[in-house]
Amino acid sequence: MADTAPEVVFHDRMLSLGLARVSEAAAMASAKLVGRGDEKAADQAAVNAMRDQLNLLDIKGVVVIGEGERDEAPMLFIGEEVGNGQGPDVDIALDPLEGTTLTAKDMPNALTVIAMAPRGTLLHAPDVYMDKLAIGPGYPKGVVSLDMSPAERVGALADARGCGQSDITVCVLERPRHEDMIAELRETGAAIRLITDGDVAGVIHCAEHEITGIDMYMGAGGAPEGVLAASALKCMGGQMWGRLLFRNDDERGRAKKAGIIDLDRIYSRDDMVTRDVIFAATGVTDGSILAGMKREPSYLETETLLMRSKTGSVRRMRYRNPVR
Repeated sequence: MADTAPEVVFHDRMLSLGLARVSEAAAMASAKLVGRGDEKAADQAAVNAMRDQLNLLDIKGVVVIGEGERDEAPMLFIGEEVGNGQGPDVDIALDPLEGTTLTAKDMPNALTVIAMAPRGTLLHAPDVYMDKLAIGPGYPKGVVSLDMSPAERVGALADARGCGQSDITVCVLERPRHEDMIAELRETGAAIRLITDGDVAGVIHCAEHEITGIDMYMGAGGAPEGVLAASALKCMGGQMWGRLLFRNDDERGRAKKAGIIDLDRIYSRDDMVTRDVIFAATGVTDGSILAGMKREPSYLETETLLMRSKTGSVRRMRYRNPVR
């Protein structure tokens, strides 16, 4: 009988600190470009640093959510292999700089974001829009759904919380496509927190209602960011649903290329992230979730959120790196 190699286990605890270093490195690389008005340069600096740090990890990683298709992105493209090839097979979902415009303009809530899970357990979401709905932990399963109207969602969540509809705050990405939804939400009496960019942070807001004041996130945004947000909620608790939206046949073709057959499927959080995941995000600019980088004459300080779904652990870590 032929010998078989022993299975390499996904030791999420051992890998989590390395993932935090990856996120921190991307944030620090973009530090000198905060407020400089150059989105592309800031993003490229974060991409380079994130890739360099990923290749130091003991993993056999494949980027499943990345900077785009290979012909569009020179590195951290979908399908790129990362890591030193010495560890477990893993899926990587990343956004080296979520909020390039926020960084360029020194506006709140720019983050570097990355998630890691065993191979084949993260949804290979194509670069299309996704209709998203998310709430924090502590609610009955399915208390709100994508099949409800925006007003019905507010009413159902208010009933579940035992409060009035005017006590509910909804986070929405400020885009022309959401004008009708915003108008309907306003008629319920709910408050609306509009954000200009960064809907991964928008979804995470729901999981920390006591800090952020956000109860629910809804609206259409990037599908890749939906998988990253689902990874965060799997660690922090909360419910999330997503449905892919297609504007043309080219986008439908991208979905089929990614292995998606049912184009109308509604994905739950656990459909998008089917097993344990680790997640790290580092603040680039100040926000309601994380502090931005602090630059002092002799050091650069970052704050990182590091989470593991297996244990539900949530760590906030400050890293002071001497500047030479």
